[in-house]
Amino acid sequence: MQYNTQEKRLRLPEYGRIIQDMVDYCKTVPERDERQRCAATIINIMGNMFPHLRDINDFKHILWDHLAIMADFELDIDYPYEILKKENLYAKPERLPYDSGKSRFKHYGKYVEEMIRVASHMEEGEERDALVSMLANHMKKLFLNWNKEYVDDKKILDDLAELSNGAIVLTEDQIKLRESKDILGKKRPANNNRKQK
Repeated sequence: MQYNTQEKRLRLPEYGRIIQDMVDYCKTVPERDERQRCAATIINIMGNMFPHLRDINDFKHILWDHLAIMADFELDIDYPYEILKKENLYAKPERLPYDSGKSRFKHYGKYVEEMIRVASHMEEGEERDALVSMLANHMKKLFLNWNKEYVDDKKILDDLAELSNGAIVLTEDQIKLRESKDILGKKRPANNNRKQK
């Protein structure tokens, strides 16, 4: 009896040992045309194993890359796509640059600060007023997500003025923000509608 633990380690276990055996056989086929047909058949079988992934962009390209990986890049065929290079398989991706800018109001987030900057440079008018109103209400919602207690509208308007460097200064008489209870939502009552016997 031969156990899988005694077999060589699978390069892509999601395809299983049978597909790996097919790939290993394909590498031993002497005629190039026959080897090419064998590889195309293996690709079709691999695609049938994951039909729900067919909508992914470059699905066939991914399958050919997987075939090359399973063959340890030793399969001598004409690939229909530019396949992954062996040296790039385990290469680390480049480090992403992160914004190291400091923010006093982390609970509002970077995008809110950017939108406030845009709103502060807009011309006076209905469009700017609508944007400022939406931003102020959104800031109140974000504040309440961060601090589940009541928040004073004046605090939100003061933060808005500070984030806009004084370009957007409003009083509570000029703008009406949504109520905290409306933003937080009402708690749903427990389900007490069980049938009584």
